[in-house]
Amino acid sequence: FRTWIHQLLERGPVDIEQAATGLFDFGTYLGAQIQERMANDFGGDDLISFLVGARLDDRTLSADEVFGGCLLLLVAGIDTTWSAIGASLWHLAGHPEDQRRLREDPALLPSAVEELLRAYAPVTMAREARVDTELGGCPVHAGDPLLLPFPAANRDPDRFERADEVVLDRSPNRHVAFGIGIHRCLGSHLARLEVSVALERFLARTASFELAVPAAVRWSTGQVRGPRALPLRVELA
Repeated sequence: FRTWIHQLLERGPVDIEQAATGLFDFGTYLGAQIQERMANDFGGDDLISFLVGARLDDRTLSADEVFGGCLLLLVAGIDTTWSAIGASLWHLAGHPEDQRRLREDPALLPSAVEELLRAYAPVTMAREARVDTELGGCPVHAGDPLLLPFPAANRDPDRFERADEVVLDRSPNRHVAFGIGIHRCLGSHLARLEVSVALERFLARTASFELAVPAAVRWSTGQVRGPRALPLRVELA
């Protein structure tokens, strides 16, 4: 799985052959797992078995629908979370005062996680234009793919005081890092938990940390944004 994820998410944006190889190999594995459960009426308690046995409008899901659901959960549950964790560590590495506050007051962590998600929301949304239009002088044609940075709403000065600053105890903090409405992130509670546990354990195991080579930090681009290379200089606790 690590190899496939690396090919799809790390190498994929710059090497289409790597992405194709990763998708093919993963698809071959996952397709075999789905077909086995469909053929043998496998009654296990795993996710694939659940989807194979699920019903939608009085019908079972097709193999393609099960495959798509599994692929979405795998990709959406990995790249997004590690990007949020990486961006949070990047911020703390460059702001020792915030590190100090979290070490001295661990009860601050839940609100700090929300604030870091607000400030460094990793996910944007891809959409397709329905009609011809113009945006800021730029023509947009029906069928054009669009990448919409909806987390920009998290920096709206009409909604957030000191919107461009990270305020660890910000309250209220009604950010849209996980989207809003019917498309709100299904795994938001798990993502919060993962980010919280990662930061809690990292802070507990270290006395301090800083960016080792700030210029060497490398950020991903596209629909999910986060550091892909984050060299840190760490003093262990």
